[in-house]
Amino acid sequence: MIETPEARLKRMKMRSWRRGTKEMDLVLGPWADAHLDGLSAAELEEYEVLLAENDQDLMSFIFEQAQPAPLIAPLLAKITTFARDRLRKV
Repeated sequence: MIETPEARLKRMKMRSWRRGTKEMDLVLGPWADAHLDGLSAAELEEYEVLLAENDQDLMSFIFEQAQPAPLIAPLLAKITTFARDRLRKV
């Protein structure tokens, strides 16, 4: 069965909010809600790759303790900036 674009976005948003660690839920969930609908097909593919990453690895990338794969680095930088800006408002 082929996944519709709407079903794909719904699945990706759910996966963003239900990562396995609350920290990554709070980083990826709000970003997905705010930006996923506006991503290009290529950016959605990059986000799929990012979603496949381990939460601990993603956190080390966000805290600049390790370097992400070049494919997801630009998107992860946008997500990191969004999360930091959100925390500054609180």
